[in-house]
Amino acid sequence: MRPSGVPSAASHTERDTRARVARLILEHGPVTASTLGERMGLTPAAVRRHLDALLAEGMIEIRKARTPQTRRGRGRPAKWFAITDAGRSAFVHAYDDLASSALRFLAETAGDHAVAEFARRQIADLERRYRPVVQDAPPQQRVRTLAEALSGDGYAAAAGKAPQPGGGEQLCQHHCPVAHVAAEFPQLCEAETEAFSRLLGTPVQRLATIAHGDGICTTHVSPRSLCGTGQAEDPGASVTPGGDAGERSPEKTHTSDEESGRTSL
Repeated sequence: MRPSGVPSAASHTERDTRARVARLILEHGPVTASTLGERMGLTPAAVRRHLDALLAEGMIEIRKARTPQTRRGRGRPAKWFAITDAGRSAFVHAYDDLASSALRFLAETAGDHAVAEFARRQIADLERRYRPVVQDAPPQQRVRTLAEALSGDGYAAAAGKAPQPGGGEQLCQHHCPVAHVAAEFPQLCEAETEAFSRLLGTPVQRLATIAHGDGICTTHVSPRSLCGTGQAEDPGASVTPGGDAGERSPEKTHTSDEESGRTSL
């Protein structure tokens, strides 16, 4: 007989499966119950059980479809499930409060420019690690390669064709480990956006951020045909030779928001 208070193996399995459901909604949401069942190989009853539990815990919420859905027969329109702020927080790295306090202290004692420099230094390590991988990929696959590298670091990223007129690609990050800190210090988002532009060798524009309450971080990547030949062929061309990844070359230090493809966050 199992001692009172000791969870059974079945309860562990239930929690593990529920966590996988939440992760799938985080990475691919909003999604329908039928899509979750297909992706995870669960019966409709099992999916409903996990969704009901996650709804009760405040981890997910029901969203209306963004576009009218074609009704099938006499059934009701499908429900779409999306992660909530509470659900996202369950995946956020610890020590957010400590990081925010440290950056507040830095801003008060050294100014906002020090916070911006700190953000660039932080992103420099990520940029150094990603550059060889991105640079070795064929030009038409570099955005997807960057998305895969970001996913390896927990950003749950994906790449695809941009829906906007004019072409280009779109980089989506469904998770941000520093979203709560970035909500107070947008310099983190700005440094990341600048790094993406240097890695891909083309202007990028941040369209939405989790830190500002959007469901995902969305970055539009301009077509490489709009760039100069040298920059388009060398993702590291905008980085000073021999310098840190976070440092821009003198001739590319000053650009307007329109020229850099960067939005004010």
